[in-house]
Amino acid sequence: MKILKLVGVTFLVFTLQSFFLFPSSSDWGGRKDYIPVTPDGMKLIPAGSFTMGSADYDVASTMIAPSKTVSVASFYMDETEVTNQQYREFVSWVRDSITRYRLAVTLEEIESDGSMDDYKFKSPEGEGEEEGSTADIDDEDKVLNWNGESLSRDEKEFIFDFDKTNNDGELKDSLYLPKEQSIFGSRMFNVDILKYSYNWLDIKKAIKERGKRKDYIRHEELLIYPDTTVWVRDFTYSFNEPMHDQYFWHEAYDDYPVVGVTWDQARAYCNWKTNKINNELKERDKPTVPAFRLPTEAEWEYAARGDLQFSTYPWGGPYPYDDRGCFLANFKPMRGDYLADKVLYTSQADSYPDGVNGYGLYNMAGNVAEWTNTAYDVSSYYFVSTMNPNYEDENNNKKVIRGGSWKDVAYYLQVSTRDYEYKDTARSYIGFRTVLSYLGTNEF
Repeated sequence: MKILKLVGVTFLVFTLQSFFLFPSSSDWGGRKDYIPVTPDGMKLIPAGSFTMGSADYDVASTMIAPSKTVSVASFYMDETEVTNQQYREFVSWVRDSITRYRLAVTLEEIESDGSMDDYKFKSPEGEGEEEGSTADIDDEDKVLNWNGESLSRDEKEFIFDFDKTNNDGELKDSLYLPKEQSIFGSRMFNVDILKYSYNWLDIKKAIKERGKRKDYIRHEELLIYPDTTVWVRDFTYSFNEPMHDQYFWHEAYDDYPVVGVTWDQARAYCNWKTNKINNELKERDKPTVPAFRLPTEAEWEYAARGDLQFSTYPWGGPYPYDDRGCFLANFKPMRGDYLADKVLYTSQADSYPDGVNGYGLYNMAGNVAEWTNTAYDVSSYYFVSTMNPNYEDENNNKKVIRGGSWKDVAYYLQVSTRDYEYKDTARSYIGFRTVLSYLGTNEF
């Protein structure tokens, strides 16, 4: 377990290229003329008020989503759903961390010629004869060396040459499935060891109970590889094995939305992405950004409306197609004709450009439904605040999903339609996108 727990610790020293573009260091500070730079791949959703909920003519829906005027603060939102390629970077980082940790442990136990020193634990700073030794450091305090001078860029990403350790057999066996489980002679990485570990502060409970900070630090450790079996389990008497076998890892699906991810896995990705960006910013002596997170239900609906009041769909009109009869989203039209919109399963995250809404967001309707941060309650619209409304309940495992998916009828694509899924459930039609709170005054 020590190996896995250190995965969450070692991310503090990992260096990655930032997704952000920043002004010069002289531009930072509390200046009145300071204008934040929009993060790469995200769109700014300006603060505003809107009528949240269903229209009066949708009698059934108004029972769980009554019309209500609410105000939402500014935030950034991913212009597309998180893709397979983006989520694979997260998976690869966890894989690399575990591999490097186990290799570093191996190098402590054997004699080497020095060629692998860059793969050892990072030497502590100090003076004296024992400088550079990690023997007396507790396991949880040992730090991986991601920036060794002799490591090439490819080597920093992953270690393939186990032979140099003189102990490659044991190390390989700890990382890969047994030889008898190999297919076509190629051993597969054991995804059951891909656990991500992190801590977070339960602010709401800490404020309510006024206790000590240490009592509200929550620890999370979970498997982060997506459940690819959803392509088979979600459908009875249907041949979806090719999607199970290829969808997540094959480059043909790089730009498709990741699916098979639970609510907790989506939140873990947000935590990893936050540390990824902030570690790079710290190295450049730049101010850090707040935490990436899942959008609240109100934020999601506000962003989906694209600055249009009382619209049925993100693109405005009351129909899921344009004046030429072309569908504007990936869903199940025509009483179940999946291919009427030219797509059988999911489509690229930036597909259907004619359906992009006023904020420049793709596929806010259809393709995959999206996790939100909000717990689901049929009556929550009646008691949540009118300012940044959000219902959170750690005992409620039902989480709101929005937007509808490739296997849903048009009703679920409407911006006001509410639905939910249990947070520990993965589906072939549920993905997510991240948001980032805007800092500063709302002057646009």
